[in-house]
Amino acid sequence: MQKAYVNSRIYTGENMITGKVLLVKDDIIVSIEENAMTEGFDLVDAGGLNIAPAFIDLQIYGGSGQMFSFLPTVASLEGIYAECKTGGTHWFQATVATNSLDIMLQAFDAAKAYKAQNKPGLLGIHLEGPYINAAKKGAHQEKYIRIPKVNEVEQLMKEGEGVFTMMTLAPETCNPKIISMLREAGVIISAGHSAASYETAKQSFVKGITTATHLHNAMSAFKNRDPGLVGAIFDSNVFCSIIPDGIHVDYPTLRISKKIMQERLFIITDAITAVSGDGYDYVKLPDRFVTNDNILAGSCLSMMQGVKNCMQHAGIALPEALRMASTYPAKVIGKENELGLIKKGLKPRLVFFDDELNVVHL
Repeated sequence: MQKAYVNSRIYTGENMITGKVLLVKDDIIVSIEENAMTEGFDLVDAGGLNIAPAFIDLQIYGGSGQMFSFLPTVASLEGIYAECKTGGTHWFQATVATNSLDIMLQAFDAAKAYKAQNKPGLLGIHLEGPYINAAKKGAHQEKYIRIPKVNEVEQLMKEGEGVFTMMTLAPETCNPKIISMLREAGVIISAGHSAASYETAKQSFVKGITTATHLHNAMSAFKNRDPGLVGAIFDSNVFCSIIPDGIHVDYPTLRISKKIMQERLFIITDAITAVSGDGYDYVKLPDRFVTNDNILAGSCLSMMQGVKNCMQHAGIALPEALRMASTYPAKVIGKENELGLIKKGLKPRLVFFDDELNVVHL
């Protein structure tokens, strides 16, 4: 494959470029230059569209009517990927809510099978729980919440080798040994569903927790005499995801948080789909999903809609909003030299969109 993309505005993840040609040869970007020699390349007129690195969603539960943690199969992963593409996302972490050991192991097996079939997009499995604080459980099922035991963590690491990529846990529920075990296995640890004090959270960041899950939701809040987990996140160098749908956090909160955290704040969708069974019953409202008890359970968000909301409702410039959906998530997972950029030597995983931020193709 040799393609020369012309007539576009390119957001590289580092800067914005116009009037240049993007050359791709053998599925590698070879240059971005003005007046490039295009002999031997298939000329692709982008028609004035914008081009950016394909998005990376590190927390998505379901899509296309498939809920992965309800039915952890290859078909569910295919459904999630199909949904991801409509919103400009190529890379995703399929997420499993607090659940039984059996469901988590099934999720690992499904991910391995998906990868073995060379299917696209899957980075790995994000376990959101079960080692969380019941006081901050949100829509998670309390019957599955538990204190981590070394033997179970060892089994997760063994069975999840190669696909177990991230875990959200409450740092106050885990002794440092558990955190060290997960880190040594290459699992990215995210603080969330936590009532941790400021001091406990700060200590956990020193011990290996590098990010946090859905800022302001299901975590100890910032208060005048108790800064909590939110305060620790603000007052540190860890990353944190946020769900910019105007429901999980309102837009002024998004704008203020962005001013504080800058490039440490990144977008996730936390998207789910309607499902019913084993206590996880999700009902779709026009702008969100809730449980039967009307507890906020997940979003209807796509990554591109998240980018649009950041820009239109929180005053975040488009290049920066795009980085929140691609460049920064790549840094979170340690793939900043592979993903989230349009750069010489990298694979061209691109999203094309118009000036109204509608995805045209991926």
